[in-house]
Amino acid sequence: MKLGSVRQTVKHEENPLGARRSDTRDRIRAVAMELFSEQGYEKTSLRQIAEKLDVTKAALYYHFRTKEDIVASLSDDMRRGIDDLVTWAESTPPGRARAEAILDRYGALLHSTGRDMVRFMHENQPAFRELGFGVSLRYQFRLIADLMTEPGHAPLEVFHARQALLAISWSTAMMGDLPLSDDECYRAAIAIAHDILG
Repeated sequence: MKLGSVRQTVKHEENPLGARRSDTRDRIRAVAMELFSEQGYEKTSLRQIAEKLDVTKAALYYHFRTKEDIVASLSDDMRRGIDDLVTWAESTPPGRARAEAILDRYGALLHSTGRDMVRFMHENQPAFRELGFGVSLRYQFRLIADLMTEPGHAPLEVFHARQALLAISWSTAMMGDLPLSDDECYRAAIAIAHDILG
């Protein structure tokens, strides 16, 4: 089953009960991502996620019916964030200031809601391909890079924009073995991305 057809809508309700529900979903997703990183997506079961959370499988099912649903919710969050970034960029005059602001906003998105999804993409590439997220995320990535350049952009400008975005993306996924905090990696990646943009 492709994840594109599995959609979990995260409800951010205003009442305290809704807040608790959202907190539980976030805990489930965090624990699932931790297990996916440690032992891989394929080798992780819902039972293991429930055990690590110290809840029953039925309680887990209330929020997510499958592992795919967990990853789909993370992908949806990331896509919504990128859609918001694109909407903002399209309403902003093109130029250097917009390109730099896109880098900063993209970095903030990946540093917050997108971090787990980027790590999942890197650490579970076969599952990521099988689940079918790549097409829409690649399209969004290319669209953002295009919005960082002037109208009628030269291919080399787009190349630099994509490389700047990749500096941010891969710092999220590939620097975990360094004795640096997430904040330190984030700040360094943003600075490097701005240097690449030139």
